[in-house]
Amino acid sequence: MYDGLPTPDRNDKCWCGSGKKYKKCHLNNDERLQRLYDEGFEVPSRDMLKTPEVIEGIKRSAEVNIGVLDYVAEHIRAGITTEEIDQWVYNYTVEHGAIPAPLNYEGYPKSVCTSVNEVVCHGIPSPDEVLKDGDIINVDCSTIKDGYFSDSSRMFMIGEVDPEVKRLVEVTKASVEAGIAAVKPWCQLGDVSAAVNKVATDAGFTVVREFGGHGIGLEFHEDPFVSFVEPANTGIILAPGMCFTIEPMVNLGAQPIDMSDPNGWTVRTKDGKPTAQWEVQLVVTETGCELLSW
Repeated sequence: MYDGLPTPDRNDKCWCGSGKKYKKCHLNNDERLQRLYDEGFEVPSRDMLKTPEVIEGIKRSAEVNIGVLDYVAEHIRAGITTEEIDQWVYNYTVEHGAIPAPLNYEGYPKSVCTSVNEVVCHGIPSPDEVLKDGDIINVDCSTIKDGYFSDSSRMFMIGEVDPEVKRLVEVTKASVEAGIAAVKPWCQLGDVSAAVNKVATDAGFTVVREFGGHGIGLEFHEDPFVSFVEPANTGIILAPGMCFTIEPMVNLGAQPIDMSDPNGWTVRTKDGKPTAQWEVQLVVTETGCELLSW
């Protein structure tokens, strides 16, 4: 096969661990991937495709991740510090038998990313950062449970938010929904990118180029990188079993970002205008996709 990995005989058990014979399970999909590869398309290697066992493990992790964000949604308000949010996330995650994936990841010091107003991503929780009326905040949670990774984020609007900023938050969510709708088996990743980008830019906003979604499941960040500025009919073929995030970062103002913060993590819009992000995690199925974390 195109990826150099072992291929079972037709009547052997499938490589995915389903227990089915290969001819009744992945044979047709593997042959289709081989044909696409021979035609010059970029295709996922079979080790990028999540088995049924792995998908179930991710779902157990995602139950905790979704629960964390539900908890934040119930308690977040003006007067709360981002440090308090970090403590909520840590406590909830550990109490449910899991680990906050960001904690100590490549030196990141906290259990969650809290990105307020002009912070594009990787805002570090602080006891000195107090949420106030009119703020918007992205709370980005990632969880490890039994070795499986889940990841999603939500936007929260604190009190009365400027109407244009509120529209930014709503349009960003709509762009994610458009991306989800565009996920179809055997389409290309650029189709998802283009769907997300169109919703955001048609509304007059800009989409960050430098950051995007990613594969995830057995590691925090896996292939493929999911850009939201690529055109349709480009990129890797989406095969059933691929698991990745859709998480566009959409700016109210211009596209350029500022990565000069001395903490080495926090990214801001260069013009200081607000930015928004929503994130979901999904797996490609035979008919579309299944949301795993949101």
